[in-house]
Amino acid sequence: MKFKCKIKMFLDQFFNILNLFILITLIISSFSCHPNKVLALNGNEGEHLFIENCAGCHINGGNIIRRNKTLKIKDLQRNGLDTKESIAKIAREGIGIMDGYQKVLGEKGDELVANWILQQAQKAWVHG
Repeated sequence: MKFKCKIKMFLDQFFNILNLFILITLIISSFSCHPNKVLALNGNEGEHLFIENCAGCHINGGNIIRRNKTLKIKDLQRNGLDTKESIAKIAREGIGIMDGYQKVLGEKGDELVANWILQQAQKAWVHG
């Protein structure tokens, strides 16, 4: 009987430590899980706006809905959208099935996002 109690106490302690380890790991990973957001808040407002409003569909300049409507320079050029003004207009008003984001981007937000998108496209969306 004493042996079973000792095993039960050991297992209880083990699982308490394991739960604590998992909790600490989750807390630490929640801080490091979105490094781009942290950098964006301290850096470029256009990047921050892109991450918050555009990156869901345009991950690294791609397009999860329509593959040929990416934010890569070759697609922007092919579609005649390789200027800050044309990108800002789409961010503001939308195009095709994409809604406009004028309200969430705020005043001049469309221009900030467009400038950042064009910079990334010219760098082939390679960060650094």
